[in-house]
Amino acid sequence: MSDLTERTLPIGEQGAASWAAVFSLALGVFGLVTAEFLPASLLTPMAATMGTSEGLTGQAVTVTAGVALISGLLASILTQGLDRRVVLIGFTVLLVISNLLVVFAPGLTVLLLARMLLGIALGGFWSMATAVAMRLVPAEAVPRALSLIFSGVSVATIVAAPLGSFLGGHYGWRSAFLLAAAIGAVTLAFQIVTLPRLAPTGTARPGTLVEVLWRPGIGIGMLCVVLVFGGHFALFTYIRPYLEGAAGVGLQGLSLMLLGFGLANFAGTFLAGWLIGRNLRAALILMPVLIGGGALTLAALHGALPAQTALVALWGMAFGGVPVAWSTWVARSVPDEAEAAGGLVVAAVQLAIASGAAAGGLLFDAAGVGGVFLSAGAVLLAAAGIVATRVRIA
Repeated sequence: MSDLTERTLPIGEQGAASWAAVFSLALGVFGLVTAEFLPASLLTPMAATMGTSEGLTGQAVTVTAGVALISGLLASILTQGLDRRVVLIGFTVLLVISNLLVVFAPGLTVLLLARMLLGIALGGFWSMATAVAMRLVPAEAVPRALSLIFSGVSVATIVAAPLGSFLGGHYGWRSAFLLAAAIGAVTLAFQIVTLPRLAPTGTARPGTLVEVLWRPGIGIGMLCVVLVFGGHFALFTYIRPYLEGAAGVGLQGLSLMLLGFGLANFAGTFLAGWLIGRNLRAALILMPVLIGGGALTLAALHGALPAQTALVALWGMAFGGVPVAWSTWVARSVPDEAEAAGGLVVAAVQLAIASGAAAGGLLFDAAGVGGVFLSAGAVLLAAAGIVATRVRIA
């Protein structure tokens, strides 16, 4: 057996799958994404306490995303000689420290510093999650493991905003971040107990990212990641104006529909694991087709609330499988440099979030919410076409 095979052989093929360790990764993702989303529901009281505008305080979200992009690209390079167990636990420690700094932040400077630490943890942890999952379970169980890990994103999406709003309204906004720190501490303890020693693999160096990107089929795959995530976030950024305008939904109905979106998203992560295990290409094509086709249909509907509700739920379910499907594609396409490829996916997703929201804003001003849904739907269908004809499936 070659040295490379010995270094990349999944732990699950050497013995029993470590599902407790996989669950600890899901807890880590849940804690990180919950902390990332909390400011969205707490921006007004946070700005009042800091004595700054809401726009300036909102940079707490911007710096997290920006640092996460850089961290995702560099984490595997800067930590290449370290046990992956130690690195992942270190990212969780940063999560706890970040939330505690926010709790006691006297002003905006400390707040932004704390959110930068969160960005380091978020990008680094996310970029390594797929590579570590590949080593914790047998190859055939990787889609199921990724479904479990990324279910943490769905759960965080469902609970972060309402939980932050509730705690902020009753106990002050700092209490929400104190709870996030407690979640991080529980996650840390669980990871210490369950994560096995994971010697570093691959040969990460600055040129590795470029080398991986230039491998046959990888660049076009990353382009599709940007298109699919960008199309989704262009839509999701303006879901409220759509529901209030074209659907005529009130505040209570809006909350219920968004809850339905989140629950469907959670279910979609597990349904995707089942489909990916049978046909990865079909999953990669079907998800943007469902989201894009749903967006085009929603743009044409006015006042048909039952159909709109069903389409929003279908959208949520389809997107729930997107991170799982593309992470599985990375695991199969670049098994020898999964950490570097994972970093490229993190960078592509962060780029998609920024570009999707920005392009959506321009379209919204020029053509209204209908223009956003028509354009984003077309982008998603185009991405599905590229996946069908150009993306390599290992």
